[in-house]
Amino acid sequence: MSAPATNAAWFDRARRVIPGGVDSPVRSWAAVGGTPITITSGEGPYVTDVEGRRLVDMVQSYGAVLLGHAHPAVTEAVERAARLGTTFGMPTTGEVLLAEAIVARVPGCEQVRLVSSGTEAVMSAVRLARGATGRATIVKFAGCYHGHADALLAEAGSGVAGLGLPGSAGVTPGAVADTVVCPYNTVPDLGALAEGTGDPPAAVVVEPAAANMGVVPPAPGFLEGLRSACDATRTLLVFDEVITGFRLGEGGASARFGVTPDLWCFGKVIGGGLPVGAFGGRAELMAHLAPTGPVYQAGTLSGNPLATAAGLAVLSEVTACDYEELEGRAARFAAGLEAAACACGIPAAVPRVGPLVGLFLGLPGGPPLAGPVDYGSVKEVVDAGVYPRFFHQMAVRGVALAPGPYEAMFPGMAHTDAVLDAVLEAAADACATVADDLTARPAPG
Repeated sequence: MSAPATNAAWFDRARRVIPGGVDSPVRSWAAVGGTPITITSGEGPYVTDVEGRRLVDMVQSYGAVLLGHAHPAVTEAVERAARLGTTFGMPTTGEVLLAEAIVARVPGCEQVRLVSSGTEAVMSAVRLARGATGRATIVKFAGCYHGHADALLAEAGSGVAGLGLPGSAGVTPGAVADTVVCPYNTVPDLGALAEGTGDPPAAVVVEPAAANMGVVPPAPGFLEGLRSACDATRTLLVFDEVITGFRLGEGGASARFGVTPDLWCFGKVIGGGLPVGAFGGRAELMAHLAPTGPVYQAGTLSGNPLATAAGLAVLSEVTACDYEELEGRAARFAAGLEAAACACGIPAAVPRVGPLVGLFLGLPGGPPLAGPVDYGSVKEVVDAGVYPRFFHQMAVRGVALAPGPYEAMFPGMAHTDAVLDAVLEAAADACATVADDLTARPAPG
């Protein structure tokens, strides 16, 4: 079969052999309408599609790419590792070196176990928390996405929210019976939960900075309140840092906010763009895992040599100064994005946590937007329906955004001031077009 020449043709071909034409729902354009672009290559802050169009990529594999696409340090590390063998199912030097790099950068995290995805990391951390405490209940927060494990899909953000799904078909009531969902930025009364179930929760699982319902920063005192509530009930606090880990800084969110969880979950950046995940914590807690303890967890490809080589290359490449410079560029970009929208009469909130940038757009002429603080306030803004129009206008101007209003933007080390200035110029033009269009033809409710 000859290779198709257009995005539409590739998508048609994909739909014949892949459900929905995509291998992850967040890649579909169901939330914004239209035909997904199919990528052939990436370089630095850019991607190129099958039609030869070069776009500034603000997705960066949903945060997995920190240095930019095809960074020489990463590609060379992967090439060297591949020549030595791609998988062994036995201990390797690479997994030890990456684990050492992680625990050296995250105060309080004494041991980690490598897995193959962020979903697997959080799923395993939850099992460990239950096994270590002997309790069943898990507390999570509406709008926080922790992967597609059954017990954690309740009121999840990201693609689940973008597709309008309450959770997922195929998840039984029993799978979520021990999951309690609370509003983000509100400290739950764990003692009251104990009265209802007989035991306090095994764990509270949280994105320390929510990045799967746009970007929602933790309110002052929220993370500290969770730590205190968990201490009072001997509940384990689990930080899902699959996105924030090693993107907010060398020590991730726990170092940035000064709150130390009992367990961490990592992914994305620590694989340098290859499939990876990790969960970790204090040595005495991690000792509950097999083979030293009764909590079973395993994976043939865990600690894959290619992924560990790529991840170690990334962590070795970035410095504290790099993170500081990136945050400065992201701050200027966020301010410029909000100004571009507001100049066209589109109310906008552009929350930022370190280099993570969110975008919430209201209807032209509406009241100013306050930054959403939880899933409910996020949905109120998203329901205005402005983001899909902005998304398409940015695409025609050569900027690739995530095809859903519940995602973050990920400016990285390759997004220079000049690149971000070009994105802001496109955003100003796109906002003007969206404002004109919506003034003449209101968006559907």
